[in-house]
Amino acid sequence: MALQATPYKVNLDITDVDRGVYASVRMTVARHPSETEQRLAARVLAYALWYDERLAFGRGLSDVDEAALWCKSLDDRIEHWIEVGQPDADRMTWCSRRTERVSVLVYGGTRNWAPKVMPAVAGLKNLSVAVLPQEPLADLAENMPRNIDWGVMISDGVMYVSDQDRQLELSLEWLQGSRLADG
Repeated sequence: MALQATPYKVNLDITDVDRGVYASVRMTVARHPSETEQRLAARVLAYALWYDERLAFGRGLSDVDEAALWCKSLDDRIEHWIEVGQPDADRMTWCSRRTERVSVLVYGGTRNWAPKVMPAVAGLKNLSVAVLPQEPLADLAENMPRNIDWGVMISDGVMYVSDQDRQLELSLEWLQGSRLADG
């Protein structure tokens, strides 16, 4: 018998000072059976970081032809493809050929990943790559409740995530491009 995805109810209050975006979003996010809480937290943070009213979660782990998140035009063209994790150079190149814009939110140790992958994708002009700091992400993901209620404020490229108990600061490190590239 196949394992089922675990649903999480998510309430995000997004205050993005850098882009002038203010939104309250309620949604249900499915956690794939093989997905860690850190990856789920990273996907939700990617949603807040690149929020757009048309941004949607893809099947990601379940379907290699879909993004973790993507923004599609009204005629179903992929305008923004968002990966979460540590994709290889071939994956990022493949994605960049299918869309106008690719963003990657990396988490986990990048000491071995970045030197191997980043030189191979340096020529991709539509690619932006950011790294989440490991310690605050691990703290945020630890014992993640099934009902997530986060306030996410983004100012000067820093994410401040608060819940009922704490506020965490996540300073993103940009390896290539920027969040504000092309929108």
